[in-house]
This record gives sequence, structure tokens and C-alpha cells, in this order.
Amino acid sequence: MNILVINGPNLNMLGIREPGIYGRETYADLCRKIREHAEKKEIGVTLYQSNHEGDLVDAIQQAYGKADGIVINPGAYTHTSVAILDALKAVSIRAVEVHISDVDAREEFRKISYVRLACEKTISGHGTDGYLEAIDYLAGGN
Repeated sequence: MNILVINGPNLNMLGIREPGIYGRETYADLCRKIREHAEKKEIGVTLYQSNHEGDLVDAIQQAYGKADGIVINPGAYTHTSVAILDALKAVSIRAVEVHISDVDAREEFRKISYVRLACEKTISGHGTDGYLEAIDYLAGGN
């Protein structure tokens, strides 16, 4: 099994950006955590992060025929991007939406998710462990 993990804007700033909301783990810590978890489960994993919407769309499209699942934290694009939604729908790869914070307990606009319409599951508010839960779900563990 091969899983693509996509992170959107500002996730490269983990550990610096609002640590009261997102914690003190850095993006490098998150990547290491995901790689170690996937290795233990014998799952291939590719990590991708961009602050640019079109690059995220390109990554989703390039996963067609290569990835068995996508774990996606689109960041702020969650609430605005029909382009990312359409890319996920176009490739028809099983996907799980992940958010480090509990977006439903935050500002009203964060409760809207376009990408959720193309995802089998949403994991929100479980910190960075939500990524591991998403990988396990896609691998058939949940």
C-alpha cells in the first residue's frame, strides 16, 4: 500500500505557528512520526507540503495510478478550495481529511470544508496523531 500525505499552507510552520492551538511539534517532527509509523506498518508513504493551491492540485493529480490513499490536511484551503475538491474527485483515490486542531470548535468559517465532500472520513482535533489514525484507516486498521 502507498499513501500520499498532503499538507497545505502554513503547516511547514508547525512548532512556530500558534503553538497553543497546533502544539510544539515541528513539521520535521511530524514527517518523522509519519515515516516511522508507516515503516512499522509496512506502508509506503510520500510526504508533500505546499503553500500553493495549484501545487496541491498537481500533487493530487500526480498520485493517480500511484497512491492507494491520500491523507490530506489542506490547511486554510479546506474552507475555500473547490479546486482541491475537484482534484480529489477526479482521481477517485480513497482520502481522509485531517486537522490537528478541532476545527468545529473554532471560528465559524472553519466549520466549512469543501474537501470533506471527497473524503471518506475526517479526523479533527487529535493533534498530529490524527495523521497516524488516517493512515491506519486507509490501511484497513479502523
